[in-house]
Amino acid sequence: MAVLKVIEVLANSESSWEDATKKAVEHASKSVQNIRSVYINEQSAQVKEGKISEYRVNVKITFEVK
Repeated sequence: MAVLKVIEVLANSESSWEDATKKAVEHASKSVQNIRSVYINEQSAQVKEGKISEYRVNVKITFEVK
């Protein structure tokens, strides 16, 4: 039986929500091992002068505890 833990991570990107999600996983993997999945909990964007200037994600990252 595996023991899994979930952490919540906020990340942002100037290009896309997908890129923000990738950044969240890359950053979390620096201190957390055995990442199994990522769940996008929330997406938002900042708008400046009528254009999206920043994409933001709130993700839940699941990893196995050994």
